[in-house]
Amino acid sequence: MRSRRSVLAVPGSNPKFLQKAQTLPADEVFLDLEDSVAPLAKEEARANIVTALREGDWSGKTRVVRVNDLTTQWTYRDVIEIVEGAGEFLDCLMLPKVQDSTEIVWLDTLLTQIEKTMGYDVGRIGIEAQIENARGLVNADAIAGSSKRLETLVFGPADFMASINMRTLVVGEQPPGYEEGDAYHYILMRLLMAARMHDLQVIDGPYLQIKDIEGYRRVAMRSAALGFDGKWVLHPSQIEAANEVFSPSQEDYDHAELILEAYDHYTSVEKRGAVMLGDEMIDEASRKMALVVAAKGRAAGLARTKRFTP
Repeated sequence: MRSRRSVLAVPGSNPKFLQKAQTLPADEVFLDLEDSVAPLAKEEARANIVTALREGDWSGKTRVVRVNDLTTQWTYRDVIEIVEGAGEFLDCLMLPKVQDSTEIVWLDTLLTQIEKTMGYDVGRIGIEAQIENARGLVNADAIAGSSKRLETLVFGPADFMASINMRTLVVGEQPPGYEEGDAYHYILMRLLMAARMHDLQVIDGPYLQIKDIEGYRRVAMRSAALGFDGKWVLHPSQIEAANEVFSPSQEDYDHAELILEAYDHYTSVEKRGAVMLGDEMIDEASRKMALVVAAKGRAAGLARTKRFTP
């Protein structure tokens, strides 16, 4: 799976931002045609994005374009112009405000038609599905299983909060009056279960108070603790916090690799299924948990500092 610890939003209508994004250490950059682009600027933004993808240096980044949602008149032209113009430089398309599986099937079908026409490898361009209202959340299981192209589910908190009449104007924090627990816990867990049932990644949405880095870090740690793979960033100042929060610590990464190495040794050489690693008993369940942490550490580029000695 691609590393998506930090997912940077960049408006397609701003060439300066498109240029700057190429130099930032975000794992993924999505070039936006939706909410951050005014209706009269949509066509120009498409051209900007095609140029940026074709001529820019996006080395080490997952390259995504967020098209407009299917209730608008722009979506089909977004897909056709972006994929025909720069499909070989594109990793995924993000479809916002997904409400049911038929929308993903539509996008998959259109992508297949364009890929065949352009001579691209069919199925290479992935899809990210953004869940932004109650209907989308209720249908999350069907959406997650709707296409082999689907790589991740994305939580869109602002539209979601509006769709359920949540009484707040602050995106990312608890609503006023909600003093115990987490008002978003069910939503996050529901998306997480749907994603993992189909081996997809799952990404938390933005934190709009861009100058409050500690606030961003605190909220990111909530979704990271649940098992989310990353979080949106709206400003370069949030990238470092996202990369840190969604990476395992060096200590946890080393420990996970030790578990994997020790378990492999004891099961293959000594043919034992449950053994001790120091003061800790490890078994097949320990191996599965260690695989998750080790995979995140490797994706983050961590290097081992400890080795197993029988």
